[in-house]
Amino acid sequence: MPSTSIAASSEKYPQLFSPIKVGTQTVKNRLWMPPVSTNLAVDHGHVSDALVEHYTNRAKGGVGLIVTEVVTVEPTYVYLPGDMCMADDSFVPGWEKLAAGVHEHGAKILPQLFHPAYMAFPIPGTPQLIAPSFVGPYYAREAPRPVTKEELAVIIRQFGDAAERMRRAGTDGVEIHAAHAHGLLGGFLSPLYNKRTDEYGGDIDGRLKLTLDVVREVRERCGEDFIIDVRISGDERSEGGLTLDDMVYVAKQLERAGVDMLHVSGGTTIKRGSAIPGNGTKPASHADLSCEIKRHVSIPVATVGRITEAWVAEELIENGAADACMMGRANVCDARFAEKAAAGKTADIRPCIGCLRCLTGIMFGKPISCTVNPDVEGDDGAVEPAAVKKDVLVVGAGPAGMEAAFVAARRGHRVVLADDQGEVGGTMRIAAVPIAKQDLCRVIKFQARRLEQEGVEVKLGTRLSAEDIARDYAGYEVVAAYGAEPIAPASMTSFKQACTADDILYGRVHPGRRIVVVGGGSVGCETADYLAPLVNDLAKTNRRITLLEMGDVLAANESGAGRAVLITRMLSKGVEAVTGAKVTRVDEETITYEKDGAEHTIDDADTLVLALGYRANPSLVEDLEAAGVAVHAIGDAKAPGNIRDAVAAAYALAREL
Repeated sequence: MPSTSIAASSEKYPQLFSPIKVGTQTVKNRLWMPPVSTNLAVDHGHVSDALVEHYTNRAKGGVGLIVTEVVTVEPTYVYLPGDMCMADDSFVPGWEKLAAGVHEHGAKILPQLFHPAYMAFPIPGTPQLIAPSFVGPYYAREAPRPVTKEELAVIIRQFGDAAERMRRAGTDGVEIHAAHAHGLLGGFLSPLYNKRTDEYGGDIDGRLKLTLDVVREVRERCGEDFIIDVRISGDERSEGGLTLDDMVYVAKQLERAGVDMLHVSGGTTIKRGSAIPGNGTKPASHADLSCEIKRHVSIPVATVGRITEAWVAEELIENGAADACMMGRANVCDARFAEKAAAGKTADIRPCIGCLRCLTGIMFGKPISCTVNPDVEGDDGAVEPAAVKKDVLVVGAGPAGMEAAFVAARRGHRVVLADDQGEVGGTMRIAAVPIAKQDLCRVIKFQARRLEQEGVEVKLGTRLSAEDIARDYAGYEVVAAYGAEPIAPASMTSFKQACTADDILYGRVHPGRRIVVVGGGSVGCETADYLAPLVNDLAKTNRRITLLEMGDVLAANESGAGRAVLITRMLSKGVEAVTGAKVTRVDEETITYEKDGAEHTIDDADTLVLALGYRANPSLVEDLEAAGVAVHAIGDAKAPGNIRDAVAAAYALAREL
């Protein structure tokens, strides 16, 4: 019998963990998982053991319903190389295994059926991409061709074929993706892409016809007991796109066509950050849309969009904004999110910071990952006990040091964690200072709580030299995780008030009103955004900020929605960003840079902020090695990187100690 006891009810979140009827079926709770690409499929879209483990872990963790990542309905056009497919019967056995794994724990599973059309991945040999019309400059890498009506008839049947195979494999239904002006159905629905004048275009009924045809095909092939869910954008939030009024009408037509539930998202893939909200956007970013649509239909409506805390989901359901909440990143970050929330153990939930690094590697063929959780399939540090228990000293209580100390202690080692600052967190404490980075404070609290639970001895305000370690910690294996130092070239520190971005964020330096930030990476952009006036109203007291970046792109090492939100917000606040600008001279009063062969001098600045990156300081590691101490450098102590890199390296090392 399937296990349905986990997260079946909750005193703290009674609405979120109450059952709900969808079509003819009952889902045990309203905490659901939306599509999140994993890149874990194999052999041109077949279900892998890793995929079964991934979704089964979320079902085991208490999620009530899972909508999988994209499943293409035919093999010609691939969305991502590691996504799933259901183009013929060879795919059915894998889905049987996946559905059975999810059902074992009492959850429902809906594959998301999709045709990528003009958004297909350009695998060599792919024919010219198809689209509703010849419109392609928004996204497609080359101009697509309009799909013919004869081809549409085949595609409609392919959706039906895929759904029928899913029914045979044991899934509870399917989700049909028609949101975000994304893929074939989303493109047909959106006036941004659909310029047709036949029965599949023109007015909203024409643009909706393809989706309705697919819905009818699936219903006829799969029966009344098979859940049909349609994902829509409640508002495309893009000029010339679908509006909320349009989508209220669409929602009514979908209900009349026999759809069992609606998954209401928002935005488009054209307008970066509107569909998948990055950090810096409000939680439940599409709840206003689901709330209005819910007023006009009687079928269940789920909302989605950076819902990462249980109390937010409970409020949305209690206040009538949705019948259920899709929580993707939260369940990637912690597979036991639902179980812990139902038990009221929210402090034990690994906090999602909304950074979207879980998806940034997907386009490059990498599997899903998480900044905060180095093992997205792991069970909160459920690591093998060490065969030999050791004394371990971790130097540096930043994210890498805290992760290494926790995992080492969990494996049975006796661990001491030392840091020269008065608080744990390291540079993550200043990384939390810029606008929209508050969630990093939750990570620090989470990591600190785990150290206490595992009995790690934490010594703060303790600066250790190699001599101190050799004397006071003889026989200890040392993990060096003490971070990196900001780069501050002597040629730039002669300015009357020169400081690093770290100095600003730590509050060690209070800037003036005319500021130049040198370095347009993520730290420089975040610092400029932090210093800029919240309202660009040209008030006399506003700071004026110039950001100089030698490269052609701001925050070049970042991608996705978070970067788009940061850059557009920073520019809207009046920051003057100059790319291709190489600083050539700095003296006490002036800053000179070269751009396009011309020299420019800033002579009215009062503060120069350096955001030129970081360099590792290997001196302690080298001194320890010279003294014969077993030492391992991780994180920024080895090579500067991001939090994900640091935590992953710490986890990997501690598992081998």
